[in-house]
Amino acid sequence: MYPETLKIASKQLPYFRTQEFSNMMLENEVLFQESIHAPSKAKTIFLTASGTAAMEAVIMNCFTGLDRLLVINGGNFGRRFEEICEVHGIPFDEVYLDFDELLTEEKLNPFEEKKHNGLLVNLHETSNGKLYDIHMLSEFCKRNGLYLIVDAIGSYGADSIDFEGDGIDALIVSSQKALALSPGIAIIAISKKLYEERISKKGSGCLYFDFTLYVENQKRGQTPFTPAVGTLLELHERLKQMQQIGMLQMQREIQERALQFREYLLKRGFEIPGFPLSNAITPVILTPNAKKMYDRLKEEFGLVVTPNGGELEKKIIRVGHLGCLKWEDYEKLLLAMERIRESL
Repeated sequence: MYPETLKIASKQLPYFRTQEFSNMMLENEVLFQESIHAPSKAKTIFLTASGTAAMEAVIMNCFTGLDRLLVINGGNFGRRFEEICEVHGIPFDEVYLDFDELLTEEKLNPFEEKKHNGLLVNLHETSNGKLYDIHMLSEFCKRNGLYLIVDAIGSYGADSIDFEGDGIDALIVSSQKALALSPGIAIIAISKKLYEERISKKGSGCLYFDFTLYVENQKRGQTPFTPAVGTLLELHERLKQMQQIGMLQMQREIQERALQFREYLLKRGFEIPGFPLSNAITPVILTPNAKKMYDRLKEEFGLVVTPNGGELEKKIIRVGHLGCLKWEDYEKLLLAMERIRESL
């Protein structure tokens, strides 16, 4: 987390049903939409919930059992979209990708003109760092008349996102990734088309996740229910910083950290996947010692990276490039990884 964020987080929380809080929330909406190149007619929802809750809320508000969706499943988070569809009885087809497999036109070809209603994708599959070609997916959706639903929880701030240019209909972001804020706020940008054709007519079947309530309340800079006030204050400060820095510059800084770290990894004989990677994280292949590397980094050096579960638990660790990190942090990590590798 950035020093400015920590300073905001240390303060007493204000009462939020005030004009001052409303003004801040209206500015949050403008700043966020600018950061993703969304048109002014797009809707922005500030949901006090996790990223997974936002994924589920989008599906609840936009689709029913009469629809059929196409899901890109390249890992744990692609699978999560499928689990949400299963819970809500929404039929779907999957484009399944193995760990080393790329998402290509050939993978999409069997689903041309199959009468799907929407495509669900994690812009980068956060369980393994794989980055998908959003332009290719956008063109596929335009050709086939699909709503494009994008989970950008891991990619926002790190990878290029053009909400309007890529024809995205719903974009999901979470506060604890590149924004480097406290967890608890999910932000969803909704296209005018999706809102008018689906959300405003359908209803969510749930009070708390009914997007029409959030859109109506946001007109006056409020949420229908008590929000995570502290995280929204942090968000306001961070969005203003990002506006000053420039989104492109922020992405470049994250990209530079990622590329430099990967270069040094390879020089030291570590292995990373050959598929396109998000700037947000670097997966390091350490089969079968990934879990041991994670545990020893934490216990012996006080360094916390991201482990994996399931079949990837012993295969990879993930090193993040988001937030208030400096190259000195990576030098410490690289030295620790080399020392541990020598003793494995």
